[in-house]
Amino acid sequence: MDLSFLKAYLTGSAPMAVETIRMIKARRDVPMINVYGLTEITPMGTATPWGGDEKPGTVGIPFPSTDLKVVDLETGTNEMKIGESGEICFKGPQVMMGYYKKPEETANVMQDGWLLTGDIGFMDEDGYVTIVDRKKDMIIASGFNVYPKEIDELLMTHPKVLEVCTIGIPDPYRGENIKVYVVPKPGQTMTAEEVQAFCRKTLAAYKVPKLVEFIDALPKSAVGKILRRELRDLDTKKREGGA
Repeated sequence: MDLSFLKAYLTGSAPMAVETIRMIKARRDVPMINVYGLTEITPMGTATPWGGDEKPGTVGIPFPSTDLKVVDLETGTNEMKIGESGEICFKGPQVMMGYYKKPEETANVMQDGWLLTGDIGFMDEDGYVTIVDRKKDMIIASGFNVYPKEIDELLMTHPKVLEVCTIGIPDPYRGENIKVYVVPKPGQTMTAEEVQAFCRKTLAAYKVPKLVEFIDALPKSAVGKILRRELRDLDTKKREGGA
């Protein structure tokens, strides 16, 4: 493809893997504008500043007149320090007033004008925000917090991997086990042991997937976002069916 006409890339919906950004910019090195938002903030809260520093893996800085803070996951009241992960909260003119005729759901996500996004992330010393994962996607294995995105990002650097998605599945002893669904690149074959060995080189032992399943394609939304929840539902049906 001739990409000489492109002046920039714009990416949103979900954090783009650093390896994917590297591959795209190798084709044409123009600004990569990462944006982050939710329906509840109609629709964006941060973006890579045009002409500013690009930090692959981040989603930029807050928009003008938009406040952002990161709070602890347990109580949602203590503000985290620079570089520390917690739940991302927004306050600004684009933040919704509430869910229509759903006061209880509104109360769960709105606190003193702040919207609790359900996303886990942190802010660096320059104000750039990094999304670690969705709060509901966090895996708790043997008492340790494991963020699926970290495993996804690592496996995306494997030369045989096209796509990957990590989920947590119930385990009576560990609480949850880590499982990865892997889509190999066309013409490539892999084994579960190969995936685990690759992870073991970089990750702590408790983060290495216990289970690996290969799949032809991952479920995605209309805009190409991988639907982690559908994989969890698929896995649940398989286990229940097997029982």
